[in-house]
Amino acid sequence: MTRNDDADFWTRARRHLVRYGGSFAPVIIERAEGSFVYDADGRKILDFTSGQMSAILGHGHPEIAAVAAHHVGHLDHLFSGMLSRPVVDLATELARIAPGDLDRTLLLTTGAEANEAALRMAKLATGGWEVVSFAQSWHGMTAGAAGATYSAGRKGYGPASVGSFAIPAPNAYRPTFEKDGAPDWQTELDYAFALVDRQSTGNLAAFLAEPILSSGGILELPPGYLAALKRKCAERGMLLILDEAQTGIGRTGLMFACERDGVVPDILTLSKTLGAGLPLAAVLTTPEIEDLCHARGFLFYTTHVSDPLPAAVGLKVLELVRRDGLVARAEEAGARLATRLGALQQRFACIGDLRGRGLLQGVEIVADRGTKVPAPDLGDAITRRCLDLGLSMNIVQLPGMGGVFRIAPPLTATDEEIDLGVDILERAIELSL
Repeated sequence: MTRNDDADFWTRARRHLVRYGGSFAPVIIERAEGSFVYDADGRKILDFTSGQMSAILGHGHPEIAAVAAHHVGHLDHLFSGMLSRPVVDLATELARIAPGDLDRTLLLTTGAEANEAALRMAKLATGGWEVVSFAQSWHGMTAGAAGATYSAGRKGYGPASVGSFAIPAPNAYRPTFEKDGAPDWQTELDYAFALVDRQSTGNLAAFLAEPILSSGGILELPPGYLAALKRKCAERGMLLILDEAQTGIGRTGLMFACERDGVVPDILTLSKTLGAGLPLAAVLTTPEIEDLCHARGFLFYTTHVSDPLPAAVGLKVLELVRRDGLVARAEEAGARLATRLGALQQRFACIGDLRGRGLLQGVEIVADRGTKVPAPDLGDAITRRCLDLGLSMNIVQLPGMGGVFRIAPPLTATDEEIDLGVDILERAIELSL
């Protein structure tokens, strides 16, 4: 590619693409392999976010490529009323590994679509229509999912879904409630639900939550919180829906993040990590809820529901995660990453907080560690420096928070790649201060 070709590329991009959020990285990506992407100049860039937090097996995994190629040529897409073996096999495997009795599965395409289906199911099962989620949440851009998304994208589009309520997510670094000098999440949760009760018309249907709020700045629900949240839901006849788009399939060092707390949701949604970079999502629920919804005429018909190709890919993803010990690997690599980041925090006062689990970790950048004043310009500068040095990083900027880097390498990342990413981040911080 010549410089003229690159200039033409960006001219056509500006002329013909809809800008759908933020700005595009100033690189043209030509290919990807393993933990790296390669730009038009052949430059190697370490991908520390697994694409869109999805490619848990890295890019271009040969066994995933082989399954996709086979099904493109033999069985890729069907009429939605037809079934194939990969669909039933994947549903069977998900029932085997899922917590509790989440034995019924609906296979879809995106996380937003899965959350949309889950919300429709909860409303049908409970007879309610009010939905509660966290004020720092991200659940998707379709109508119901967007109504439960509060971290961005609410202004300018008219009213959200009727009956949308938000409560604050617990933030141990910036707590709203404290007791004896420590964050008091229980009082915060009690207070939040007291407000929900005052606003509700008596038609609460569901609480939609992420175990770790990724777009909310890697906010992890503390031990005990999820169990308390489920009790709040049960007391009100609500269903608890857990969105494990980013935390599911091993990333946190457990197959599902909710397993740490011993909490089984009423409905579990999966997406990003299940397809390892290809479009696949799933809604898992109990036979009791599915039977009730079916009896009441549950309808969620989409063009690509139960497609065989992505189902076959998902089945292969689960096989590789199990065969290659990638759940344990995420815990091991995550511990290495946390140790390296902890050393950086000791060196740089701009690193206010470190948080997360396994290979989903956050680094909050602040102007002053004592006051925790946000430093969005510094976060942006570090992001740019990282890319210049060959590291792709993603930073979340939210009101009232510092910029939070989301670090989510593939579960297949080597120790050397983990170290390389932290080394580049260290150099980028040095050059940005």
